[in-house]
Amino acid sequence: MGFFQFVPARRVVPLVGMAMVMALVGAGGAAGGGGGAADAATDADAVADAHAAGPRAARWTEVWGAAVQQPVEGDVDDVPNWSGKGFRQQSVRQVVRVSAGGARVRIRLSNRFGKAPLRVDGAVIARSGGGAQAWPGTTRKVTFRHSGRHSASTVIPAGGEAVGDAVRLSTSPLENLVVTLYFAGATGPATFHRVGLTTSYRAAGNHLNDVLAKAYRQSSESSYFLSGVDVSGPFRERRNTVVALGDSATDGVGSTPEAHGGFTDGLAERLVAARRNVGVVNAGIAGNMLLTSSSCFGEKGVTRFRRDVLDRPGVRTVIVELGANDVGANWATGPCFPSSHKPVSARQIAEGYRALIRAAHGRGIKVIGATMVPLKGYPGYSAKVERLRAQVNHWIRTSGAYDAVVDFDKALADPAHPDRPRPGYVYEDGLHPNDAGYQAIANAFDLGEL
Repeated sequence: MGFFQFVPARRVVPLVGMAMVMALVGAGGAAGGGGGAADAATDADAVADAHAAGPRAARWTEVWGAAVQQPVEGDVDDVPNWSGKGFRQQSVRQVVRVSAGGARVRIRLSNRFGKAPLRVDGAVIARSGGGAQAWPGTTRKVTFRHSGRHSASTVIPAGGEAVGDAVRLSTSPLENLVVTLYFAGATGPATFHRVGLTTSYRAAGNHLNDVLAKAYRQSSESSYFLSGVDVSGPFRERRNTVVALGDSATDGVGSTPEAHGGFTDGLAERLVAARRNVGVVNAGIAGNMLLTSSSCFGEKGVTRFRRDVLDRPGVRTVIVELGANDVGANWATGPCFPSSHKPVSARQIAEGYRALIRAAHGRGIKVIGATMVPLKGYPGYSAKVERLRAQVNHWIRTSGAYDAVVDFDKALADPAHPDRPRPGYVYEDGLHPNDAGYQAIANAFDLGEL
């Protein structure tokens, strides 16, 4: 949420007036690698196997994802990241938790905000051994298809994306994988996702195949260039991906880092417990708005909807949790907001929702609308903000525009004071949900509606 900005664990970052409103997006080292013929299984073999098994087995479901955003010099929350300088002669290892399992896996890389082509000199994927460690014997080389050939490196045009070839690596729901990228030359500023809540690691030199974490001496709370992880398998449904498009309430701000405490995590866990092998993708960007783009908080929702929802594989349902920052940042000014930024009305926000709904329905995708959470007690809250929030929530609940509604507001509200969040469900900033609050949101979903 825009009112909802990224608040690091154990630390409350003050808003810049109303400006931060509701910011609810090769060769190994001495450690060795997971060598062997099985580890070097080519994507060509994997693709051939998938085709031989028939189209049902070859379906792709996205099981982890991140909404990318432009580099942010320094960081709006004083938490360092590496997006400004990018990488050169460095390996970057990133941890992802997959929400569903499959027989094969592939990665998606984005150079959406790059000003020049991005050369990736190597990529591998493995099961996680904890932290920056890979599980011995599970490292698989990722290749990329070019002109009928398969190469260990790729060049991604400025503004473009690359999808790795299929790799034979069976995965289980809720397990952690590590994706390692090596950049020999300078990448320039990096397309990234600011609020990772899972640690990424960096090492000098080429340490793609390292099992141990010894070389990975630096860490970051953001993710870089990695925009998705897909799995294939004999899924029951033709479409098997659920995407949550939102702000910091979707990004998981206020939850415990490394603990997978956001509502999308809780939702994935509920689906696994119900024995439903469904991919859940978090496409939240802290601070994001529905109708206004921001240099700090990403492209507006109506612009990024195609990339972050429609263009992901196998999407069956999208959860729309956006608009709180449009409400909270209505009168905001500052470096994160364009000079053309103007207050918006409930009608304009509703029109934005309708545009997303039409686009989704055009692709046969179901749309679930989420109400805005209680805001009273947070810096910047006012009677104007509350009136606009109430108007938008009323529209979400009663317009009939959405295929279904999940009531975040009701899940988090204090029964004695409905305009405030329940004390036990809120982070120390007084606004963002904590782990218990996010679990309450996850529990509010009817799994049948997904």
